[in-house]
Amino acid sequence: MVAIDDVLGHDGHRLRERLGAAPSWQRRFDLIEDFVLCRAGRPPSPEIVFAYRRLARSGGAARITALAGEIGWSRKHLVDRFRSELGLPPKALAHLMRFHRASRLAQSGAAGGWAGIAAETGYADQAHLAREFVEFAGEPPTAWARRLALTDSRLVRVEDEPSDW
Repeated sequence: MVAIDDVLGHDGHRLRERLGAAPSWQRRFDLIEDFVLCRAGRPPSPEIVFAYRRLARSGGAARITALAGEIGWSRKHLVDRFRSELGLPPKALAHLMRFHRASRLAQSGAAGGWAGIAAETGYADQAHLAREFVEFAGEPPTAWARRLALTDSRLVRVEDEPSDW
């Protein structure tokens, strides 16, 4: 592991302090997003900002082809520009957004179990949600919830205990 200060110098030190003082994860993500945009040297084009915001508002559920059509671009052109301006294609970002929304719902306890979370966040089924949890969190949803429950008891519910992930 490398300290952020070693890589980014004074700016990294300042970012670490601001992240530590941020009152919520959403504020921390906003700080990181602003930091990356400033370091990139130029803001993304208005079309990419539009597509990013539509993806974010939909929790990653917006269809890439529909976004491209709204902008007046081909799907391929949107994917190429997205990758060039933001560093990853829109579908990868949509997967991250959907996973982030699912993990927030799990933390809130509002969706009624993993099947409800999968349905509410646009996964094809509970198994699809489980695969993305393994991909992004490195463990199945129930293991993730148990680990986080050490600091947040809202994440483990009795109905979640035995699972055949």
